[in-house]
Amino acid sequence: MSTNLAASGRIKQLLDDNSFVEIGSLVTARATDFNMKPAELPSDGCVTGYGTINDNLVYVYSQDASVLGGTIGEMHARKIVNIYNLALKMGAPVIGIIDCAGLRLQEATDALNAFGEVYAKQVAASGVIPQITAIVGKCGGGLALFPTLTDFTFMLRDNAKLFVNSPNALDGNTEQKNNTASAAFQAVEAGLVDVVDEEEDLYQAIRSLVDFLPANNYDVNDIECTDDLNRTFDNLEGFAGDTAELLKVIADDNDFFEIKSSFASEMVTGFIRLDGVTVGAVANRSEILPDGDMEGEKFGTVLTTAGCYKAEEFVKFCDAFDIPVLSLTNVTGYEATVASEKTIARAAAKLTAAFAGATVPKVNVIVGKAYGTAANVMNSKAIGCDITIAWPGSKIGTMDSKLAAKIMYEGQGSDVIDAKAKEYEELTLAAASAARRGYVDQIIEPADTRKYVIGAFEMLLSKEEIPYDKKHLTI
Repeated sequence: MSTNLAASGRIKQLLDDNSFVEIGSLVTARATDFNMKPAELPSDGCVTGYGTINDNLVYVYSQDASVLGGTIGEMHARKIVNIYNLALKMGAPVIGIIDCAGLRLQEATDALNAFGEVYAKQVAASGVIPQITAIVGKCGGGLALFPTLTDFTFMLRDNAKLFVNSPNALDGNTEQKNNTASAAFQAVEAGLVDVVDEEEDLYQAIRSLVDFLPANNYDVNDIECTDDLNRTFDNLEGFAGDTAELLKVIADDNDFFEIKSSFASEMVTGFIRLDGVTVGAVANRSEILPDGDMEGEKFGTVLTTAGCYKAEEFVKFCDAFDIPVLSLTNVTGYEATVASEKTIARAAAKLTAAFAGATVPKVNVIVGKAYGTAANVMNSKAIGCDITIAWPGSKIGTMDSKLAAKIMYEGQGSDVIDAKAKEYEELTLAAASAARRGYVDQIIEPADTRKYVIGAFEMLLSKEEIPYDKKHLTI
């Protein structure tokens, strides 16, 4: 067996007690050039095997940094590929724990080819089984593709590094100036990392995520719900701005697992359960409410490039694994800056394509404003949402009534503009107006949101939608 307690110990922290079974413990490198000695390479720097998380089968590999820095060579990679092959046959998730100095130089092209074989297997598994990566040490160079080819990435707050080029290799940059390899940079700026935590909590967070996920793209993840399906919550409209809190309130047992919470915080993504069934949630957020000593934060009610890409990636994951999607809409337009103008159209188009192309049950709740084509992008009925629900105070239309009146009655007095703005709001922006035209299916009191959303998804449980025959989208 492998003698490294850090690699195998991390697996034991992650999995159920006494459930880990190691595979390939006697594998060692075949290369002997450059003073490599196979007898000194236990498990070839990678502990692999299987076990359970809350009695659900998972496959795991954990890199052993004490063996040539955990570098990847031919046999090291072959062990990872073998784990993937077993996981694909059994339809179970793969979790990789990364602590690696990169490519094993002594094995040259054999190591280079080995990297490519792992890449190919990760691509083959994408959309078939969930893939999760935990970065607990170094993850640099070509190894940085490992986590980015998987579905979810977790990273230690202080002692892990994720980079393609090290910070000091970037022109005009140093690690002290801008540590681009840090968890903070990769989570907040790059958006590559979903969860950042201390090691003692990181594995528990992975376990919590696995609980929400199906084992594969044919599995259904549902549990018995002990929460009241008709539970109401007074003053829910107070959370219309902070939709992460709103999702907690309506979720079974108030349990919400947020994804990429530090990146593009104006867009919320994550998982909840409704009547025991996992649902993916996507929501506009205009504020983070103060919490104890933590100050609040305000955002604009606009779609941003980062927010669109964040939501698009999440919706595509949900659709691949047949996870229903709930959206909460409160949007008035697109971010208007010179920088965003370079990217926002493409990002919004990709989010539109993700929602429109998803064949899973889709429910949209308009909790604030739904203005212009930005509202179309946010899972509107026009692009295929199955059930659209609105709160009574929501506003649905092309733009703010005062702005519309100024455009339509330009040059006329303020009294005329004010009167026409009021008329425009009553005739075209009220939720009831949209409902009369069939763009809204139900207008409900905010307090009743949980039971109506549950009802909608239960009605859509057996939904079948066959997309046009094509290989894939080109958007």
